[in-house]
Amino acid sequence: MIRVLLADDEELIRTALAALLDLEPDLEVVAQAADGATAVEAARAHRPDVAVVDLQMPGLDGLEVTAELRRVLPSCHVVILTGRGRPPHLQKALAAGAKGFLPKGSPGGALAEVIRRVSAGGRYVDPALAADALSAPECPLSPRELEVLRLAEYDTPLTVVARRMNLSHGTVRNYLAAAVTKLGVRTRGEAFRAAHDAGWL
Repeated sequence: MIRVLLADDEELIRTALAALLDLEPDLEVVAQAADGATAVEAARAHRPDVAVVDLQMPGLDGLEVTAELRRVLPSCHVVILTGRGRPPHLQKALAAGAKGFLPKGSPGGALAEVIRRVSAGGRYVDPALAADALSAPECPLSPRELEVLRLAEYDTPLTVVARRMNLSHGTVRNYLAAAVTKLGVRTRGEAFRAAHDAGWL
């Protein structure tokens, strides 16, 4: 019997997945969690074979949960389930230690098959997403530019960003200007949206 943990902040999706998986004779959902921290706690308590983790959750996101489970429970294989997978998300998930990456729009029986595959030591990546990842452009922004852009978002005052990053106001302004230029947009709001939509943030 393959023991499964489900972690998703949307209760309807989580309970529906649990009901589907419980129909499988070789799968047992042993725990559910609505956020990342609870998912890690539940994994430590129940020691599942596979954790199915939503990419975007409150507190710890799916990537952070994956990295933490690899550290505290390396025997647990992680499958990332996402509603909006982008090539950078896939790359980050694999780097964090995920063994599977599956869009929420996949056919009903796909998740059970992916769970079986990763439990047996294999990997699974959605073929369309893998193809996109091979042809996706690399992020043109430096890690520092991304960090400043993430903190600045649409209208956070530059003085606040500077204080949080322990940088001067002028340095923050220069990082944002570089991000705007590299992304070929007009404003930092557009730069944030472009980087976010590409999955770089």
